[in-house]
Amino acid sequence: MDIKEIQNLIKFVAKSGASEVKLEMDDVKITIKTGSDAPETKIIQAAMPAAPQMMATPVAAASQPVAEPAAPAAPKATEDESKYLTIKSPIIGTLYRKPSPDKPVFVEVGSEIKAGDTVCIIEAMKLFNEIESEVSGKIVKVLVDDSSPVEFDQPLFLVDPS
Repeated sequence: MDIKEIQNLIKFVAKSGASEVKLEMDDVKITIKTGSDAPETKIIQAAMPAAPQMMATPVAAASQPVAEPAAPAAPKATEDESKYLTIKSPIIGTLYRKPSPDKPVFVEVGSEIKAGDTVCIIEAMKLFNEIESEVSGKIVKVLVDDSSPVEFDQPLFLVDPS
């Protein structure tokens, strides 16, 4: 890996919201931890196949647990949002709210949807998967930005079923 690829990986991890990512290839081990102002990155390159066993100890010793800040507002938000249904991501990929850059978004806050309506597209391995709503109602909140990475089972939209 060259430095440009590593920088792009760091930017991607920072945007994704993941707290830690480990990448191991033949002669390179990369650990990226976020949770502070700047992402922490460790890169270890081994010259010989036997070296990763010897290099594993310094990586483990250098790793420090990252304390996550407590979110006092979270319990209040879940009480208010408990009456809403959640549309979650069925796959890992990049979420797009529009069918193409020059088209309008599929749904916005206030949009009425019914079961089977397309609410977004998730790109996974160069395949564009239309995500259809399994519920009917009104979109109350959009939880993910356009062109952002999403995880499996990550909440995408809040829907008021009434």
